[in-house]
Amino acid sequence: MIPTLLGLGLLSLLGWACVLLRPGRPWDLKPVAEDEPATPDPASWPGVVIVVPARNESPSLARTLPALAAQDYPGPWRVVVVDDRSTDGTADAAKAHGGNRTTVRRGSDLPEGWVGKVWAMNQGVDGAAEPYILLTDADILHAPGSLRRLVAESERGGLALNSRMARLRCESAAERLLIPAFVWFFNLLYPMRRVNDPADPVAAAAGGCVLLRREALEKAGGFASIRGEIIDDVNLARRIQGAGGALRLSLSRDDVRSLREYETLGPIWRMVRRTAFTELRHSWLRVIGALLSISLMFVVPPLLTGAGAALAVLDRRFLGAAAAGLTSWALMAALYRPAARVFGLSGFRGWTLPLVGILYGLMTFDSALRGGRKDWR
Repeated sequence: MIPTLLGLGLLSLLGWACVLLRPGRPWDLKPVAEDEPATPDPASWPGVVIVVPARNESPSLARTLPALAAQDYPGPWRVVVVDDRSTDGTADAAKAHGGNRTTVRRGSDLPEGWVGKVWAMNQGVDGAAEPYILLTDADILHAPGSLRRLVAESERGGLALNSRMARLRCESAAERLLIPAFVWFFNLLYPMRRVNDPADPVAAAAGGCVLLRREALEKAGGFASIRGEIIDDVNLARRIQGAGGALRLSLSRDDVRSLREYETLGPIWRMVRRTAFTELRHSWLRVIGALLSISLMFVVPPLLTGAGAALAVLDRRFLGAAAAGLTSWALMAALYRPAARVFGLSGFRGWTLPLVGILYGLMTFDSALRGGRKDWR
C-alpha cells in the first residue's frame, strides 16, 4: 500500500512539474496586452467594419454599443449588429444605443449545417469591403483606444488575426472560484506565447474580440469553412493559420472586458458543458483520459496529504506519501498564483484548485453525457 500511495504522489508531482516546464510558460497568463510596449501608429489607418452578433442581448447592448461608438479610431469604421432571431427587443436596443455609425441587420433563418453565431457573423460581413473585420460579442465592453491599438498591432506585425482574451467578470463567489481557473485552463491548452510564435503549430483565438484581415478570412474559406463549429474561435484561428496567416493572442487587463455575469455555479456550468465534449472531439476515450488526469493532478494531492499524515500515526513510512502529496499541492498552488493575481485575488486561491478541478471534471462529464449542443448561447 505504501509504495502505491507514494507512486501516485510522485506521478502527480511529475504532472505538475511538466506544467511548470512546458514550453510557453502557459501558467503565467502572458502576454497581457496593456503591459506590452505601445505600437507606433501606421502611416495610414485602414477601414474597419465591427460585426456584433447578438441574440437576446438588449441589456448588454445598452452599455457596449455606446462604448463602440466612442472609439477614437482615426480611420473609417462602422458597426454592424446582427440580430440573430432575438425575442427581447435586441434590434430596438441596437438602434437606440448604436449611434449613427451602426447598422442593424435582422438575421435570417439558420441554414442546415450552420451554428447560430457563425451564421450571424457570416451575415454581418456580407458585402463588407473594409480591409479589417472586428468580431466582438454583444457583452464585450471596449475602452476608447481598443480598436486603435488592435489595428496598429496588426499593421505593424502583419497579422491576419489579432485576438484579445477579454477580462471576464470576477465578482461573485462562483466567479472568484471558477473564472480565473477557466482562463488559466484555456491557456494551458492554448499557450498564448506559442500561438504568437509563427513557427509553432498551436492556433487559438478568444471569440469575444477578434480582429481579422478580410483577405485572410477569404483565403481561409470564409465563415463557411467553420459553419458547423461550436468552438468557432479556435477553429477560425486554425483555418487562418492553415492559410498562411500570422496570429496573435493576448490577455486584456482593462481595454476589453466582458459584462457577462455568473452569479451562481449554474451559468458557468452550462458555459463549460456546451463545449467540453466538443473540445474532446466527442471521444469517450478522451473523456476518460481527461477525468483520470484530473483525478491524478487535482484529487490525489490533498487526499494523499491528509491520508498520509493520518496513517503516519500508525506507520511513519506513510509520511513519504504525505510529503509527495503536499509538495504536489504546493506546486499546483504556486503555478496558479499569477492567474489569481491577474484577477485581483489572493495568491492563496491556488490551494482551492482541487475543488475547482473536481467541479470542472464534473462539468466535462456532464457535457459528455449530453453529447454537446449546437447552439451558441
